[in-house]
Amino acid sequence: MFFCDPPGTTDPKNLMNYGNDTEEHNYIFFHDQEPVFLDTHKNLFEDVVRRNKDIQDVSKNNSKAIIHSEYNSEFVQCVSEKYDWNSYYYFFHGWAALDWFRGYNCSYLIDDPHDRKIKSSYIAPNRIIAGKRDHRVLLFYNLAKRKIKTAKISMPEICPYENKSINTIAKKYENQYSDIVSVISNCKLPWNFNGEYGHPMESCWLGLFDECNESLAYIVTETVFSGRRNHLTEKTFKPICMQMPFILLSTVGSLEYLRSYGFLTFSEFWNEDYDYEKDDLKRIEKVSKIASDLDNLSEKELNQLYKHMIPALKHNYNHFYDGNFQDILWKELTSMLKQIKKDFKND
Repeated sequence: MFFCDPPGTTDPKNLMNYGNDTEEHNYIFFHDQEPVFLDTHKNLFEDVVRRNKDIQDVSKNNSKAIIHSEYNSEFVQCVSEKYDWNSYYYFFHGWAALDWFRGYNCSYLIDDPHDRKIKSSYIAPNRIIAGKRDHRVLLFYNLAKRKIKTAKISMPEICPYENKSINTIAKKYENQYSDIVSVISNCKLPWNFNGEYGHPMESCWLGLFDECNESLAYIVTETVFSGRRNHLTEKTFKPICMQMPFILLSTVGSLEYLRSYGFLTFSEFWNEDYDYEKDDLKRIEKVSKIASDLDNLSEKELNQLYKHMIPALKHNYNHFYDGNFQDILWKELTSMLKQIKKDFKND
C-alpha cells in the first residue's frame, strides 16, 4: 500500500508504503485526498511505479490500483490507462468533513436559523488564488464589476501559496476580459473580514461564525473547477454545517453529484442551471449573476428569503449530523472494498 504522509501532500519524498513481503505482488496507491493531475503529480505517480519495482518482481504483479475521490473523472481515466492501474472511487472528503466538523452541532457557535438577523447577501472566503485555483480571481472580477454592496468577500493581493500577485494572475485573462486588471486594481486589495489578513480558513475546522451568522448565502469556490470530473472537498460542507444555502463554483454537475448523496440544493430560490454550463467562463458569469441579484436585495428581503430556506437548511444539517450521510458513505466504502477484494482475487 502506497500513500503520502502527511495527508494532502504530493511530493515524492512524502511517499510511504506498507508491506514488503516478497510473496505479495499486488499494490494499491491511495491518492484519495488531492485531485488527480497528470502534469503536476507525474513525479509522484512514477515514483509509485519505481518503488514497487524495487520491492517486487514486477513480472509477477497481478493487480495494481489507484484509490481516488473523483467521480466520473477523465483525469483518473487518463492516469489509469497510462500506468495500467485499476481505479476505485469513494468520497474521501465526505468522511473527512464528518470527522473534522463533528461536535459543532453541540456548540453555541452557530446561531439557530430562526434567531438569525441577516445583514449581508453572501460570504465568499478566498485564500489560495494562483495555479489551478485562479478561477477565484475570475469570480472576484465578475463580482467586483457588478458592484459589491453588502457581501462579505476576502481576497488577497498576493497568493500566500505561490507568492503571485493577483494582477499577474489577472493578466492571463485579458484576452477574455480586457478590463480585468483595472477592475481588480481599483479594489485596493487585500480585502479581509477582520482587519489584518489571516482569517481562519483551515480545512479541518469551521470558522467565520459571526460573518456566516449574518450572511444569507455562502459562495463555495471549490478546489477543482475545470474538466470532466466531480471532486468536492470539505469546503462544500462548511455552509451545510453552518445552516446556510450555498452557491457552488465547481465542475459541471457538482450540484447534481451532491444531491446524489441526499443533500438539497436551492433551485427553488435561484436558477441553478449554472451547474450544467460547460463553458467555464460562462459558468462563473452565471454564478456572479446570482450573487449580484442577492446583493441587490434589501435587508428585509434577505431575511424573508432566508426564512423560506430554513426547511432545506435543516434537512442538510440533520442529514450531515444525524448519520444518514454516513450510512450512504459506509455503503459506498464497503462496496468499493468488496470490489477490490473480488478483482484482486480473480487476478
